[in-house]
Amino acid sequence: DVQLQASGGGLVQAGGSLRLSCATSGFHFDGYSIGWFRQVPGKEREGVSCIRSKDGSTYYADSVKGRFAISTVKSEKTVYLQMNNVKPEDTAVYYCAVDLFARPCELYYSGRASYPGGDYWGQGTLVTVSS
Repeated sequence: DVQLQASGGGLVQAGGSLRLSCATSGFHFDGYSIGWFRQVPGKEREGVSCIRSKDGSTYYADSVKGRFAISTVKSEKTVYLQMNNVKPEDTAVYYCAVDLFARPCELYYSGRASYPGGDYWGQGTLVTVSS
């Protein structure tokens, strides 16, 4: 069964750094698109970043471009989101999700594709940035 476990959230001061992890299991770590999303209560979920295994292509929302970096460690079957120069507006619950059809990242964030539900999402990790 596909499982994703997001972790690494916590309290960090504005301008600081944090690294989120998305540990995966239940699928071959060769063909996937894995995305990070975030959500603040009462607001819509926002796509943050994505990486596609087929070509290593990545996507970043404009709000995090230049500050966040997504990467993978194949041996660990883990996807990381390095968050640098964090801002109070980065405060949210962060989720990771996987699509084994491994579509180009842009399709998910333009609304032309979507990640499956249920087990294809991690449980979320809370990031709080203090000003």
